[in-house]
Amino acid sequence: MKNVNGYFDYDNRRSQSLHIESLAVHGALGTEPLTGAVSTPVFLTATYRHPALGETTGFAYSRLENPTRLELERTMALLEEGSRGFAFSSGQAANMAVFSLLSSGDHILCSDDLYGGTCRLVQDFLHRRGVEGDFVDMSDLTAVQAAMKGNTKMIFIETPTNPMMKVADIRAVSEIASKNGAITVVDNTFLTPYFQKPLCLGADIVTHSSTKYLGGHNDVISGIVVVKEDNELAERIFTYIKTAGSQLAPMDCFLVLRGIKTLAVRMERHSENAKKVAEWLCTQKKVKKVYYTGLNDHPAYAVTKKQTGGFGGMISFAVDSAETVNKILKNVNMIMFAESLGGTETLITYPLTQTHKDVPEEARERLGISDCLLRLSVGLEHAADIINDLDKAMNS
Repeated sequence: MKNVNGYFDYDNRRSQSLHIESLAVHGALGTEPLTGAVSTPVFLTATYRHPALGETTGFAYSRLENPTRLELERTMALLEEGSRGFAFSSGQAANMAVFSLLSSGDHILCSDDLYGGTCRLVQDFLHRRGVEGDFVDMSDLTAVQAAMKGNTKMIFIETPTNPMMKVADIRAVSEIASKNGAITVVDNTFLTPYFQKPLCLGADIVTHSSTKYLGGHNDVISGIVVVKEDNELAERIFTYIKTAGSQLAPMDCFLVLRGIKTLAVRMERHSENAKKVAEWLCTQKKVKKVYYTGLNDHPAYAVTKKQTGGFGGMISFAVDSAETVNKILKNVNMIMFAESLGGTETLITYPLTQTHKDVPEEARERLGISDCLLRLSVGLEHAADIINDLDKAMNS
C-alpha cells in the first residue's frame, strides 16, 4: 500500500553519529512531524482512517502499530544499536516473546542467577511447552561450553545478574552460542544501553524490564525487546506481539520515552552514588560481603571494565544475621523497603521472600541467596543521606 502522509520520512538518526546522551534526549523522530510538537503526543486511538483503497497513513490498528509506541521502539533500537525494537506491557511479557522463538525439543541455557520471575518462566512455562532448560554460571566459559547440547537454540544471559552481580563476558558467550548454532539473548535491565550495548558485543537480542532504569520513575510497568538484525527473528517477535496483544499502551510508552530523556544523567548519578555506598558498606562490621561490580575485588571487574562504560546502581550485600536484616528493613527511613529497582528513590529488597521466592531452595543456597542477603537499588538522593540512613538503621 502507498504511504500518503510521509510519517515515516523522518531524519534518520543513524546517519547523524550522535552520542547516546543526545539520542536519548531527542529520540528517533525528534519532533512529531504533523504538528512540530517537541514531545511525542499520546495517540489514544484504536484505529486509523485510510485515505483510499490501496493507500495508508502507515497505521491501521493500534494493536499492530501506534505512533507513540513506534517512537519508543525506534528510539530503543537506536540506543541499543539494533535494527528493530518492540515495546511490551512488562519485562516478563518481553521475555515471553523471546522465549516464543523456541519450539518443543529445543534446549535453552540460562544464567544460573536469574531474576526469579524469569527462572519461573523457564522452569514452568517452557518446560510445559517441551523446551528443556539448564542453568549455568555464565562467568565460567568452560562450564558454558560444557553445558551446550546439540539442540541448544538459545543462551539467555543476565549480566550483571540479579541479585548476586555475576558478570558474563558477552562477546565470549556469544561466540560459543554462534559456533553451536544458537542465538544469544541478554537482559540489559541493570546497565541499560548507556553503560552496556550487548548487540555490539555479539548478542542477537536484548531485553529490558523498562519499568526500571529506562522509565526511571517507578510509575510505569513495561518491557523492551531489541533485535540486532531485521530478519526472521524480528518478524517472529512482531507476529507474536500482534497475536498475543502484549504491546505497551500509548500512555505508558509516553512515560518511558519521558524517562529515557534523562537516562544519561540518571545513570551517571546512580553509578556515582552506588560506588560510595558500596565502599562504605565494605567498612561495616555487620556486613560480611558486598556484591558490586565497581569494586576492584569483584571477580569480574576486568571483564566489566572491558565491556561496559559504568557499573550501575545495583548492590547486594550479606550481613551477619537475620536479626540484622530485620533491623535494617524495619528502621530504614528515607530508603524504602520495596520491590523493584532503577527509580529515582533508593529501594531495599529482601530477595529470599520477594524477587527470588520461586527459585528452588537448593539453587538459592548454592548462589548465596540466604536469609542474610539484601539488595539495594541506589537512587538519586545525596549519597551521604543514603549512607546515613543505612548507618542508623543498621547500627543505632
